[in-house]
Amino acid sequence: MPEILKSYVEDRWFAPEAGLVDIASAIDGHVVARTSTSGIDFAAVVAHARNVGGPALRALTFHQRAAMLKAIAEHLTAHKEELYKIAADTGATRRDNWIDIDGGIGTLFAFASRGRRELPSERFVIDGDTEGLSKGGSFVGLHVLTPLAGVAVHINAFNFPAWGMLEKLAPAILAGVPVITKPATQTAYVAEAVVRLIVEAAILPAGALQFLAGSTGDLLDHLTGQDVVTFTGSAETSDRLRSHKVISEKAVRFVAERDSLNAAVLGPDAVPGTPEFDLFLKEVTREMTVKAGQKCTAIRRVIVPRQQQAAVVDGLKAALAAAVPGDPRDEATRLGALASTSQRAAVCDAVRELATEAEIVLGSADAPDGAGAFLAPVLLVAANPLDGDKIHHVEAFGPVATVMPYDTLDDAVALVAKGEGSLVASVFTYDPAVADRLIFGIAPWHGRLLIVDRDCAKESTGHGSPLPALVHGGPGRAGGGEELGGLRSVFHYMQRTALQGSPQRLATLTGRWTKGAAAPTTAEHPFKRNFEGLAIGDTVETPAREITLADIEHFADFTGDKFYAHMDEAAARANPFFPGRVAHGYLILSFAAGLFVDPAPGPLLANYGLDNLRFLKPVSPGDAIRVRLTVKEKRAARAPEYGEVRWDIEVFNQNDETVARYDLLTMSARRAA
Repeated sequence: MPEILKSYVEDRWFAPEAGLVDIASAIDGHVVARTSTSGIDFAAVVAHARNVGGPALRALTFHQRAAMLKAIAEHLTAHKEELYKIAADTGATRRDNWIDIDGGIGTLFAFASRGRRELPSERFVIDGDTEGLSKGGSFVGLHVLTPLAGVAVHINAFNFPAWGMLEKLAPAILAGVPVITKPATQTAYVAEAVVRLIVEAAILPAGALQFLAGSTGDLLDHLTGQDVVTFTGSAETSDRLRSHKVISEKAVRFVAERDSLNAAVLGPDAVPGTPEFDLFLKEVTREMTVKAGQKCTAIRRVIVPRQQQAAVVDGLKAALAAAVPGDPRDEATRLGALASTSQRAAVCDAVRELATEAEIVLGSADAPDGAGAFLAPVLLVAANPLDGDKIHHVEAFGPVATVMPYDTLDDAVALVAKGEGSLVASVFTYDPAVADRLIFGIAPWHGRLLIVDRDCAKESTGHGSPLPALVHGGPGRAGGGEELGGLRSVFHYMQRTALQGSPQRLATLTGRWTKGAAAPTTAEHPFKRNFEGLAIGDTVETPAREITLADIEHFADFTGDKFYAHMDEAAARANPFFPGRVAHGYLILSFAAGLFVDPAPGPLLANYGLDNLRFLKPVSPGDAIRVRLTVKEKRAARAPEYGEVRWDIEVFNQNDETVARYDLLTMSARRAA
């Protein structure tokens, strides 16, 4: 008997009894599983996420949530072979499933790392600098990001049941927003296996993750303006979701990643015999065969100089002829099956549409006999692609691509733009002028661009590989949304709010000192205090030190920096920025450190950098500088033995004018546990 997939709702597994839908193996057609969400109270599911999962997640800091993501990734890693075995029936080879399973786990690790490195050990994020709003400085503003008090509904595609779910889950959980995830039915058994492992690990708090194995029913009817819907799939379904009455009326945040006729462009310099030509053929072949071409980032339009059309077509035909569809469980198989026979039928229908404007030069629009969803690669050539329409709008979501010749670079840009927005395009050239014209010509239509040449090819991750650090999404036809992109995707689940008030009030609220807030000078030097003993606003005011001409000349001799502004009075006076010879900027920094550093061993362990350094006024021989050093911000570090302290440094001259300002970053020892 095939397995009946269960949904995980309200912290328990729900077994459906009605409305069951069969899921067939892509390999031989046998029923792998059955699924339904009939009987689920979707209003209760949303309420559970909002009232139980949300408060639990928001009570945690970013670092605590990041630790949970890392623990989940480690648990999945320990059990990933179980997932590989289950995923074979999707028709994907082990190489293809590596992208899905290991890629998804790697995304969890990536967001866990970024959360610890780049986010504070807080429940909010300060976004940008303090803005002065008044002449006297008693009224200021800044922006903060806080988690939405709602739920993230994730509706995923069939082609990446693990990665697609996890790349959405990671930023939402890190942001502090509970998730209701719904996989595409055709490969839901893989997603269910992943969720079972996550639930089994008992890492997430109650209500943080719910899973629907089947239809979403009336789920969307219960959303509000605090919720987010992210969708990956067809333009038709995206349009239906986007126009849902609740999403429209309540301004529910909606992110779509959908149909995309991505292009690969061969530069006119990349002729046969060049590394770029060979790399182009290899990349197009790979993108047509990996996951049997069932990738939202796959190359659909192969745009080449007309002079190279014949060589490109011959090269692709030779390479693709070796990609014979076969059982994905066989390690020798390069090309697995499509996800289902219905998906294969849709691909064949799309090929027939494309063939009204292009010639099929390899493969066929007719599906082969047999129960499996296998299809050999199909290559088409459009002789006059600028006159075409369907070749730029019909996506055959399988091992299919169309070669399109161009005569000028402007034509190449126009061809790419006819796709009306794509997730990614690749440019293969070694000519800087060609790269410049193509990249900046096609950038407005893309979320990501890959420039491939002999210098980066060895380490390039390829055309079709979205990365956690870079934006995944695209304008227009591609949906207009963005996922991934580092912390950008985390902030999508947060509300940006402007705070206005006194410097002291905002400093107290945010834990970040700003000029105008209380800055009490302390009897004990702050460098003698451990991390816990430092308070935001603690300040040191140093005595002054005169800078002499001898100091400047000694510094120039010692460092070798004999720039004329420090050494030549006449030349310095001729410079519009200087009144005459002036001190080196780095002399000012060095002398400032000498004024405020406490020399004895203590809890301050290391200076690890400067941020936002600006030299605001020249310092002339005879001027005297003094320093004000203030604890600006404190952050827990990865290691428990120390914390990170950000100090506001302001250097003044004898007239109380600011000559330099910067943030000093240090590591301070923590109190022993």
